[in-house]
Amino acid sequence: MSTINNVVCVHGFWSHGAGMLLIKKRLENEYGLRVLLFSYPSVRGSLDANAAALSRFIHERCLDGTHIIGHSLGGVIALRMLANNQDAAPGRLVCLGSPLSGSRAADFLSQQNWAEPILGRSLKAGVVHTAANEWGNHVCEKREVGIIAGTVPLGFGQLVASFDEPNDGTVAVSETRLAGARDHLIMAVSHKGMLVSNAVVDQTAAFLKRGEFLRDMD
Repeated sequence: MSTINNVVCVHGFWSHGAGMLLIKKRLENEYGLRVLLFSYPSVRGSLDANAAALSRFIHERCLDGTHIIGHSLGGVIALRMLANNQDAAPGRLVCLGSPLSGSRAADFLSQQNWAEPILGRSLKAGVVHTAANEWGNHVCEKREVGIIAGTVPLGFGQLVASFDEPNDGTVAVSETRLAGARDHLIMAVSHKGMLVSNAVVDQTAAFLKRGEFLRDMD
């Protein structure tokens, strides 16, 4: 699996593929990987429709093997795609700040009438109603999943949720857990900061290449 050089990046909520451009550039320039940016309608699209679109994106590009990096909701979408497609192309998955065990911020928003138009279908289905840890942990039986959680509390979630534990400003560290995941790393970075952190990219590349994060990095 270490010979796989294709990577697909899946953006998060209220975002676009271009939001992961810096990750793409560093992986290409520093690690010689071929990186593709996948975009999907994070608000309008349903969880399974977005997962199916990701599957088609990979299939149409004839990627026999590809790693996937998902930021926030993107990690949930990627996990859903793998859960729905047992014969998906081989490769590892890295989730960056993904709410795999639910989200108190999303839970709060789901109870507010004013937030209904902006919350979106994918977030409600894959995070609020039934967390990925309930429907996607079987993916870890056949595929290596690595997770990075942040501890710099800067983000929108601070405005709508009361965190009493380490968090990245949007997602708590405990909310990033997935039963059966190969590795879980906690870093001093915020939710959005993951998208611009060289250290996060370097740790991500390490997992893609060897199936575990580097514990001796600064």
